[in-house]
Amino acid sequence: MMDLVANIVGMIGVSVLLIAYYLLQIERIPGTSVSFSFCNFLGALMILFSLMYHWNLSSVLIEIAWALISLYGVFKALRRKKVFTEKSEKFEPVLKSAD
Repeated sequence: MMDLVANIVGMIGVSVLLIAYYLLQIERIPGTSVSFSFCNFLGALMILFSLMYHWNLSSVLIEIAWALISLYGVFKALRRKKVFTEKSEKFEPVLKSAD
């Protein structure tokens, strides 16, 4: 039963990765977005889960690397988003009344 669950989770993970990549290629999401990096991170974790039941060392290594790089991308995108939000709050133009 767990083999079936692992296969389903792994296939969903592969689907998440492929959909994110497809959306990147058709320019629906930028490669620097939180959503793109998070989808890559989530997909890699799901594939890693399936690999716990169907061991393959080279696949485990690539998915660990994929997850770590994607996690870095998530934090980088969140930090960039925070910086832009803070800048827009600090430098918001002040409208003067026409008295």
